[in-house]
Amino acid sequence: MRLFVLITVTLAIFVGPMQVSAQQPVSVAVLPPVVVETRPRAGQTDVDPLLTEISVTFSKNMITEKMWSWVIHTPESFPAIAGEVRYINARTNVLPVRLQPGKTYAIWINSPNGKHNAFRDTDNIPALPYLLVFRTRGN
Repeated sequence: MRLFVLITVTLAIFVGPMQVSAQQPVSVAVLPPVVVETRPRAGQTDVDPLLTEISVTFSKNMITEKMWSWVIHTPESFPAIAGEVRYINARTNVLPVRLQPGKTYAIWINSPNGKHNAFRDTDNIPALPYLLVFRTRGN
C-alpha cells in the first residue's frame, strides 16, 4: 500500500505540471524543447577563461529571429557580454562572452519564473528553464 501511494504521488508531481491532454499523445512535437547540450558543459570546473562563446543546443528547431533569454542568476555570476547573441543553426544559440579566471558562472536559459522565456520552438512553445553552472580554471 505504501509503495502505491508513493508511486501515485511521484506520478502526480511529474505528470501534473506538463498539462498534456489525455486526447493528445505524448510526442516531441507537443512537449516543450529542452536543452540537450551546452558549451561549456554544465558542472564543468576547468573551463578555459579564454573561451569567447557560450552555446546552448535544444531538442527542437527554435524561433531564431532575435528570440533568446540568457538570464542573470545573480549579477556577480553572469559573464560580461562581448558581442551579438546569434543562432548558428536552427537549434544552437551562441552568447559571446569575456570570462575571468577562477570564477563560477551561473546563467539561466529561460527563467524559472517564466518571465523571460524567449527561447521558443517554431510552434512558439517556450523551452524548459535550464541553469548552466560552470567554473573557469585559474586563481
